[in-house]
Amino acid sequence: MRRGPLTTPANKLSDVERQLIVATVNSSDYRDKTPSQIVPLLADKGIYIGSESSMHRIMKSEGLDAHRRKSKPPTQRKPMELAATGPNHVYSWDITFLKSSVAGIFFYLYFVMDIYSRKIVGFAVHDEQCSELASQLIDDICKAERVSRDELTLHSDNGGPMKGATMLATLQRLGVLPSFSRPSVSNDNPFSEALFKTLKYCPQYPSKPFESVADAEAWVIKFVRWYNEEHLHSGIQFVTPGSRHRGEDVQILAKRRDVYNEAKSKKPQRWSGSIRNWGHIGEVMLNCLKGKRTSCNKFAA
Repeated sequence: MRRGPLTTPANKLSDVERQLIVATVNSSDYRDKTPSQIVPLLADKGIYIGSESSMHRIMKSEGLDAHRRKSKPPTQRKPMELAATGPNHVYSWDITFLKSSVAGIFFYLYFVMDIYSRKIVGFAVHDEQCSELASQLIDDICKAERVSRDELTLHSDNGGPMKGATMLATLQRLGVLPSFSRPSVSNDNPFSEALFKTLKYCPQYPSKPFESVADAEAWVIKFVRWYNEEHLHSGIQFVTPGSRHRGEDVQILAKRRDVYNEAKSKKPQRWSGSIRNWGHIGEVMLNCLKGKRTSCNKFAA
């Protein structure tokens, strides 16, 4: 077993020197400053009581290394928990970049998804990001989906188009409640992030940049049609978002359950337990409180 040194290091601070450092960093002149600021300020006065690293080490051992400024860093509370028990209860939206054929120039894809059904309820492609274009898209979607006042919550991140005056005024006029992620926390908007990954990693995604807004829009139309009506979404029991949005998933899942029950009744020896769970997901959660639910999808009773 290795043994530590038997002698005291020659450069070790004495108890008096340690007490002087503690008293200095807690003094009215320096209690709001960090060692990186205290050391040069003392040097300007012709004073040296220890190195910056020594101050850090002593402050840590004395429990003095907490935030030292009067203005504490803002605490970021988790966004409110949102529950969708049917279509048009909670939408998630965001903007992603689409490469153009000109280096450094991008097109912007505005995507709005219903988290209950995962259906893309609306989109737009523009050559700029702005609150006015986003608010027009939301207005059009609410009309097309016949969204009633005080029925819908719209969740997004903290980008300019999301929190612009025009967008907030439009939401107030439509009776839509806004909800926002914490700054720089992508996990607070997981449905939109997952949608963008599906978009850009699907086999159909073009290998070459888009030539124009019209070119990008034409491709996105095809993607949305595939995603809504052909794509079997794993988060909603492998039904299409379109069928779930229309309420057809209940019958689809019931039929699958019947098929499995019949197969089990014919050859029960092949089944060691219950059949696969084809239950209908009755509630979808956004920003579940930690420890409250083991899953953000809740099966209907």
